[in-house]
Amino acid sequence: MTTSTEQAAEPTTLLRFATAGSVDDGKSTLVGRLLHDSKSVLADQLEAVERASASRGQDAPDLALLTDGLRAEREQGITIDVAYRYFATPRRRFILADTPGHVQYTRNMVTGASTADLTVILVDARNGVVEQTRRHAALAALLRVPHVVLAVNKMDLVDYAEPVFAAIAEEFTAYATELGVPEVTTVPISALAGDNVVEPSAHMDWYGGPTVLEHLETVRVDGTDDQLPARLPVQYVIRPQTAEHPDYRGYAGQIAAGSFRVGQEITVLPSGRTSRISGIDLLGVPVDSAHAPQSVTLLLADDLDISRGDLIAPTDAAPAVTQDVEATVCHVADAPLTEGHRVLLKHGTRLVKAIVKEIPSRLTLDDLSLHPRPGQLVANDIARVVVRTAEPLPLDAYAQSRTTGAFLLIDPADGSTLTAGMAGDSFASARRTAEAAPAAADEDGWDF
Repeated sequence: MTTSTEQAAEPTTLLRFATAGSVDDGKSTLVGRLLHDSKSVLADQLEAVERASASRGQDAPDLALLTDGLRAEREQGITIDVAYRYFATPRRRFILADTPGHVQYTRNMVTGASTADLTVILVDARNGVVEQTRRHAALAALLRVPHVVLAVNKMDLVDYAEPVFAAIAEEFTAYATELGVPEVTTVPISALAGDNVVEPSAHMDWYGGPTVLEHLETVRVDGTDDQLPARLPVQYVIRPQTAEHPDYRGYAGQIAAGSFRVGQEITVLPSGRTSRISGIDLLGVPVDSAHAPQSVTLLLADDLDISRGDLIAPTDAAPAVTQDVEATVCHVADAPLTEGHRVLLKHGTRLVKAIVKEIPSRLTLDDLSLHPRPGQLVANDIARVVVRTAEPLPLDAYAQSRTTGAFLLIDPADGSTLTAGMAGDSFASARRTAEAAPAAADEDGWDF
């Protein structure tokens, strides 16, 4: 039986965070250390790691194996795919994404960090800030990750020297600030030895800040989605048509941002029709208001033509509707993306036909320079694109909302994801002036 004390200790807030860094900087070892020292590893998992470590001739368990789950990862000793882990402490619940460090897996880092509240970027204390460190900092800025932690790892290999840590921290913080990263916290650690990961280090008495886990447990998760203008992508129209509810007509979905209340004036997009919220059902119970990320059913005062893919928003804070989408994208498919490419664009619950009208520039993450008019994008490329959609689309700027400003470009032939997009100018160095694009005509019915 759970006591009242245990109930009070149950974690209530959730932090999504990702790890990033160069190859062999110790990302997987850090994650393994976090899981092991926070008592989040099951006995059979630890036994499997001990057996695998022993078979490789290692005296101590290789904690990196707790996250390197693919066979190729274990054989090569690298991280390839994004490994998600779920764990909790008495203070907070966590969803962790351990992302690869190789340049060719940049797209995987984008996937892991796109929903993160915080990114932990590791550097090897012996090597300092390297090219891949700058890439990951740029991606964190691009994806608008609110909090960044610089973990200077392998301090045991530089004799726990404070000047080494201070120089790296100063260089990285200056670079991240230039990129527009809102908050950087620096921590000297040794993931292998456990220094400043979960427990404070006995070797670095000159450091008075939090351990990595302590910072993860206490960093503020703003929950800004609650404070943004309300957005409800309609997933399903509920019409039971029963004797008990002959006139019931509700619009169900998960609130993507903000909050709704009974009596609020709303606009349905892209049609632009307006009405008023007459009721809100939450888990089958009428409520006066609801907020992100709750799943609800909205009842409206007027009988409107609304279907899956429509967006319900407050009339006084509705997003602009456009058929010309300018965005920063990360191309994730192996097949290239070219100008004139016919795609499907998925935004929320809406799926529309679209054509890639223009690729004005590709961003070089090494030095943040722009390569004009590349003609096509290959896997891992970051670029600016202009997409023309077949139907009007209500889009927020990604800089204002990471949820309702994001979209996917999909291959209409096989349904595979081609590109992850962020509407608007989500990266300051890639700024350009919008140009009106003429309507396109296509023999196969892609007329827009």
